[in-house]
Amino acid sequence: MNRELQLDQQSLVSAWQERLPALMEDGDSFSVQGDAADPSSLLVHFNAAGRQAYSLDFRCTYVDSREVAVSLIDAEEAGRQTDERSDAVQLLAQRYTRQIHECAQALQDLTNP
Repeated sequence: MNRELQLDQQSLVSAWQERLPALMEDGDSFSVQGDAADPSSLLVHFNAAGRQAYSLDFRCTYVDSREVAVSLIDAEEAGRQTDERSDAVQLLAQRYTRQIHECAQALQDLTNP
C-alpha cells in the first residue's frame, strides 16, 4: 500500500497553521512555512513565552502519509545562538517536538485519507 504524502506543501502549511495553535501553551507563538529544499518538509519556528526569549526552529519531514521525522535545526536566546544542550532548550525542544507530533497526528484525516 502506498503511504506517500499526497497533499501539496501549501495545503499542508495552511492545515498546520490552523491546527497547531490548539496544541500550544499560552503565550507561545509559532510560524510554519514550507521547506523550499524539500516538498515533504515543513519548517516550524517557535517563540517561547517567558523572560528568556527562546526561539527554536525545527524541520518536520513527512516520512510517509502518517509519520513525521522531527529535527531541531537551531535554538536562540534573545536573538543570539544558544547551547542546544542546555536544560532549558532541551525541555522546550521536547515539548515542541511533542506538539509537532500531536499536530501531525491530528491532521492524519488530511494526510492519510
